[in-house]
Amino acid sequence: MSANARLARLRSLLPSAADYRGASRTWRRDVLAGVTVGVVALPLALGFGVSSGLTAEQGLVTAIVAGLLAAVFGGSSVQVSGPTGAMVVVLVPIVATHGPSAVAAVTLMAGALVLVAGVARLGRVVSFIPWPVIEGFTVGIAVIIFLQQVPLITSPHQSAAGEHSSNALVAAVQAVAAADPAYLAWGAGAALLVALVMVVAPRIHPALPGSLIGIAIVTALSVLLPTPLAAIGEIPSALPAPALPALDPGTLPGLLPAALTVAALAAIESLLSARVAASMADTGPYDPDRELVGQGLASLGAAFFGGMPATGAIARTSVNVRSGARTRIAAVVHAAVLLLIVLAASGPVGAIPLAALAGVLFVTAVRMVHVATARAILTSTRADAAGFVVTAAVTLAFDLIVAVGIGVALAGLVALRNLSRATGVVREPVPGDPEPGDERIAIVRLDGPLFFAAADRVFDAATAIEGVEVVILRMSRLELVDATGARILSDVVRTLERRGITVLVKGVRQAHDELFRSVGVLSALRDHRHLFTELAPAVAHARSHVLRAAGSSSSPGSIGPSA
Repeated sequence: MSANARLARLRSLLPSAADYRGASRTWRRDVLAGVTVGVVALPLALGFGVSSGLTAEQGLVTAIVAGLLAAVFGGSSVQVSGPTGAMVVVLVPIVATHGPSAVAAVTLMAGALVLVAGVARLGRVVSFIPWPVIEGFTVGIAVIIFLQQVPLITSPHQSAAGEHSSNALVAAVQAVAAADPAYLAWGAGAALLVALVMVVAPRIHPALPGSLIGIAIVTALSVLLPTPLAAIGEIPSALPAPALPALDPGTLPGLLPAALTVAALAAIESLLSARVAASMADTGPYDPDRELVGQGLASLGAAFFGGMPATGAIARTSVNVRSGARTRIAAVVHAAVLLLIVLAASGPVGAIPLAALAGVLFVTAVRMVHVATARAILTSTRADAAGFVVTAAVTLAFDLIVAVGIGVALAGLVALRNLSRATGVVREPVPGDPEPGDERIAIVRLDGPLFFAAADRVFDAATAIEGVEVVILRMSRLELVDATGARILSDVVRTLERRGITVLVKGVRQAHDELFRSVGVLSALRDHRHLFTELAPAVAHARSHVLRAAGSSSSPGSIGPSA
């Protein structure tokens, strides 16, 4: 690649004036959408910060800093980024194992990994994740987010990380077992009230921010009434000064697996969100490689301000698009709205009960599960249904990235099995009018892909032919062929030749020619004249071979068939 090409490739990953093409026509809608999504993002940012075992401030700072950087540098015109429920699921065991102080280092490392992935042009990797796996992954995340809120309503001294197990299901059971009955009644009541407002408010008017209204009502009640509900606590009225996170070289190797998990999740979730956004409205295509660059920079920036890892947020991005956003201005305004809240309303925000945030996330988790989608997958094919269920179960029981890996592996095995079944070995009749000796000729047609998963079956079928003197292998219908498949073809030729059967090959595609020569398929033929491009000459040669063989066997002192 030339220097100019490399420079152009690098420039394509950076912001440009083209990012705001059309903003002169849409900026009013963009600003309105940004304000709307900023209001929606506030309780989510606070809730995800607390649920991670960190602080509400860290969630809010992440939404501001990462939301701004991803908006400017990312590959989508309408993506809204910040802390997400999926990331919370990953962070809880990290906080439990390494402590809250390790999150900044993990965020920094993960951001660098995602940035490198973008520069290395790995953005298309998400296309290898099947739809049932993605949906199973989403269902598992939703269940975990729901369970993570249980400790927030059972006791004022418990958080999602707390002193409980890092597994959300076990932690929820432990929290309920140790619950303070009086506090549980208040906490559950507050969460239920917020949930009811979130359900009812959009029915009154779609523009009403139900989560914010519900939180405001519960906060006001907690201030006016003598409730035991624990609140967020004091939040600084300004962003913290940026600083390099404390990095202990001795602990970095131990944090690397966590950083790899966070980076993988950030990349997958962000690319999925950007792809969904691109299909929702005519906002222009998204650049997956640039999206990774933007998300990497977003997490790096969040780390410098003491925040947490960020990803593209599907729920907030959907609100952004449905509110009329068409350019990056909307996501930038969303970050500005959150910053304004920090500067002007940190006191009221600090008084929000944790149980109210739990109510928001309870509803968020439920809304993540689409019953119609799950039903469609479960009634599609057994393989897809199994991938969906297994991914969801493994997500809940173990780890998100492990779940995606197992789901993709399961889908890959099923795809290989189905692909191998598409490989056919068919014996055809000799074309034309029957001639004496045609029964000694076998025409074998190979169809479909020929790769490692189908190789043994092809070998067994092709070499099971008995009672013939010539086999014509028709290869014009072969599609994908890998090295194992080519090697099996050479083994078929050699095996038949060792049994005294002459093999003729017809119709080698140009795309396969080099592979067949390098692996030895063509050199395995008895004579170079046994390679044909048309079937008729191959059949004529086979018939002459059978006749010569018959004449030689009837003559004394025969020396066997010729080429």
